[in-house]
Amino acid sequence: MITFLIGIAVLVIGAFIYGRVCEKVIRPTDRKTPAVEKYDGVDFVPMKKWKNSLIELLNIAGTGPILGPIQGILFGPIAFITIPLGCVIGGAFHDYMSGMISVRNDGEQMPSLVKRFLGKYVYVIYNVFVCLMLLLLGVVFIYTPGDLFVTQILGGESGLGNPAIWIVYGVIFAYYIIATLLPIDKIIGKIYPVFGAILLLSAVGVFAGLFFNGYPLDEIWETGLNFVNPFGEHFIPIFFVTVACGIVSGFHSTQATLISRTMGDEREGRMTFYNMMILEGFIAMVWAAAAMGAVNLGLATNDMLHDQATSVVGIVAKDMLGSIGGLIAIIGVIVLPITSGDTALRSLRIIISEAFRIDTTKKRSSLMLALPIFIVVAAILVWAKADTSGFNVLWRYFSWANESTAVFAFTMISVYMIRHKMPYLMSLIPGMFYMYVVTSYILNAQIGFNLPWAAAYIVSAVLTLAYGAAIVIYGRKQQRTAG
Repeated sequence: MITFLIGIAVLVIGAFIYGRVCEKVIRPTDRKTPAVEKYDGVDFVPMKKWKNSLIELLNIAGTGPILGPIQGILFGPIAFITIPLGCVIGGAFHDYMSGMISVRNDGEQMPSLVKRFLGKYVYVIYNVFVCLMLLLLGVVFIYTPGDLFVTQILGGESGLGNPAIWIVYGVIFAYYIIATLLPIDKIIGKIYPVFGAILLLSAVGVFAGLFFNGYPLDEIWETGLNFVNPFGEHFIPIFFVTVACGIVSGFHSTQATLISRTMGDEREGRMTFYNMMILEGFIAMVWAAAAMGAVNLGLATNDMLHDQATSVVGIVAKDMLGSIGGLIAIIGVIVLPITSGDTALRSLRIIISEAFRIDTTKKRSSLMLALPIFIVVAAILVWAKADTSGFNVLWRYFSWANESTAVFAFTMISVYMIRHKMPYLMSLIPGMFYMYVVTSYILNAQIGFNLPWAAAYIVSAVLTLAYGAAIVIYGRKQQRTAG
């Protein structure tokens, strides 16, 4: 338990110190925000600080900070140190800078920011990339909460032949359509505070259960550093791809820029963007600890952590909190992906509309744009359910695409910081690290180039060094041009 508590202290103290550093770097001012200057009653709508913060938290906290850490804890207590460190200097910084740069540039979404700071050629690549990632995320976040609801709440099977699974999918699907089309303050702004309360209640309940139920946790000085898990998977890159949403997630940049359009004051950025990611890190730490404790108590096995993470959620929740409390906790876990999936598809709609200059303030135009998006989502969902390995393939591609999107975001942030004479190493270092993660992953993976680890690591190191040098050269060139 000591390693876990040290990790929590690193998360809290690190956030307090580094969050202030980030705020001093960006220097919030009294200038009017896009929500005020460009108010349109649909996407540009000023909302209260507490509401924006809760929406941001629910937007970014899908099943990633729960299912990811459950699988990631297979590497042992090193996760209790890696998650908070990565969250403080990587994920929270990534989210804060993405949101604040958007606020400073008329509420532009990530593709527009990439085009502005990295050029039109990188913009085309990124646009295709992020649209695919958001599309896959929308599918994943119908699939996982639907299965959780049917298996953990209804007590049924999540197989293809169970009519209940398709009914639940249909309800989530219908909600996504409504939330994607209506003004952000009509649906999302009104129901998210309720969802937020359930989310926080479930996370705090599991955290307290770790102590009250005496869940035994391993200590890092007892187990040592495990760089290969029981399934032969390497800590770098597998851990960082698996625990994406608890450390760094490229998806978050698309959500921070979305919320930049509803923020009424720049000084709200630290709470809305930085601190909400810290809360997600806390959720990741709690579920990683719960999974480890469940294995140590004999309630779960390593095989379950690796292949049946959703079942571990139900086991832990009911053991810690009883039938009623466990039910509330499970509902909180179900809420997480639903509240990320709707805004992911909303972001996709906005990105496509801006790319093709479609006026989505008109309901007909918005509907005609959303329709093909949801047709594709439905088709992928049916395929993933019908194919026994469909979801695993879908999740692997999504996870890799998610971290690759984060590399684009770090690149944009680095160039922005170089142009504005800010300490760009704050962005360049985590960006280079994740460049190494995504390249080594895809070079080794069977869904990629299937190279041996040694070759994948060497090639990735060369590509990462070239990436870092290219950013500095390009950024300084932009600085001279802008100056």
